[in-house]
Amino acid sequence: MAERHIPVKMNHLCCRICRNLLRNPATVPCGHNFCMRCIQDRWDREELKNNLCRCPECDYEFSSRPQLIRNTTLAEVVRDTEMSYSKKKEEEEEEQQVPKRPRSCTETSGSTLCWRHNKPLDVYCCTDEQIICAQCTSAEHGGHRIGWVKEERRRKQVQKTGKNNLPHMCIKQDEARQTEAFCESVVVGVIDSLQKHYLSVKELIAAQEEAAAAQVRVSLQSLEVEMKEMKKRDAELDHLAQTESNIHFLQKWPSLKLICDRLCSFHEASEDPLLPFELTKRAVEHLGRELEEFCDKEFASICQTASNSHPRGLYLKLFPEKNCFIYILLICVSLLTLYACELSLDPTTAHEDLAISEGEKEVMLCHQRSKNPGVRYPERFIHRRQVLCREGLQGNCYYEVEVKGDKAEIALAYKGIDRKSRNKLSAFGANANSWSLDRSKNYSVSHNSESILLTTPPSHHRIGVYLKFQNGTLSFYEVSDSMNFLYKVEAKFREPLYPGFWLGEKSCIRLCDLTQNRL
Repeated sequence: MAERHIPVKMNHLCCRICRNLLRNPATVPCGHNFCMRCIQDRWDREELKNNLCRCPECDYEFSSRPQLIRNTTLAEVVRDTEMSYSKKKEEEEEEQQVPKRPRSCTETSGSTLCWRHNKPLDVYCCTDEQIICAQCTSAEHGGHRIGWVKEERRRKQVQKTGKNNLPHMCIKQDEARQTEAFCESVVVGVIDSLQKHYLSVKELIAAQEEAAAAQVRVSLQSLEVEMKEMKKRDAELDHLAQTESNIHFLQKWPSLKLICDRLCSFHEASEDPLLPFELTKRAVEHLGRELEEFCDKEFASICQTASNSHPRGLYLKLFPEKNCFIYILLICVSLLTLYACELSLDPTTAHEDLAISEGEKEVMLCHQRSKNPGVRYPERFIHRRQVLCREGLQGNCYYEVEVKGDKAEIALAYKGIDRKSRNKLSAFGANANSWSLDRSKNYSVSHNSESILLTTPPSHHRIGVYLKFQNGTLSFYEVSDSMNFLYKVEAKFREPLYPGFWLGEKSCIRLCDLTQNRL
């Protein structure tokens, strides 16, 4: 009896899990067929999740895991179908005399249909780098990495563009890094120079003040001598006015006239005692105008050059109506934000009266202590309303905090700071292990129980802290739309510094996010 070839569609012989031809097929109780390995792996994952086993195709749920048995008949059908398909494929190749390799679906003189299955060529096999149809996917490209033709074209175009632009991007990045480092070194040098000149001017003013005070003391001594002389002459004048002899009066008149002349000259000399100060203010004001005009002219020239030759000139185009010092301010702020560090509060160090937010970015004073304090952290401040951050800072670091309330302290401390004592040695700035900026009605800087009162009163709520660990400097700023320098500490830091805070009544401190531009 001759064999009858029953037509079978290839997609009927595919596993619905791996989408390939069935390998070692098994039939589940609901009647659907899967690869033995595919269905076992699927059910193993379900049992790990404590779920019941179910059919991946019809979603039928089994009360217990079925026992899988190999479907021998179906396995033979799959094998025969594969052999028949391979034989048919070889015959077609012989008929068309295709040399060396199988004919690709794309070799169809520009046709958009598969020459084998008459299906649209909308799938791309990345493994074989061929355009195929959906039916070819299961027939010849099982297990290959595939994707849609449109997506693959877009991906290759992006890759080509990226490869072409890569050398130029590398050059631009290197140039940008070098320019940034150069600008940073120049601006940092300018800032340090300005701070040194500022200290020199303060010393000069103090010396001038002392000289003026000495001059006033000499003038007072001279005035005292003059006053005694004048009192003596005044007594002589009174005595002379009472004489009745005209001859005696005229004989004494020359000395009387000399005294009057001396009084008049003294009055004229003392007519405007504030004149020297007024002249000084006029001279300083004139110098300030000349310096401002010079800076405007020179900075305008520099900025025009930058605008014509570098994209950073965009800053000047954005702010054409403002002074060129805006450009310098932008550079300074951008340099500081380069050293911006991410901080988080450490709840294990916080005093029990302090409440820390879930994100560990904000701390506030809260007198309602927890009824169940739980673990007694050994790192906690016992008697001071203080808290430290988790991160120890070394190198160049910059961060900002926002203070709400009348009294607060922004500090940096070594990890070994005293946290248990009742005396003032456990307070920030009252020991050799911490430096503190106190913010209340005025600013003051404290270290090792020594405080320096600053003349600048608080006018904004945001404080910037800039640490240059290797150089041994710690600078504080008051931050708004601009940055106001408050004070710079110079010390030799021997170990990492941890940012810390003390809170007064009704106070709150928040760590600022410096990823967003302020200007």
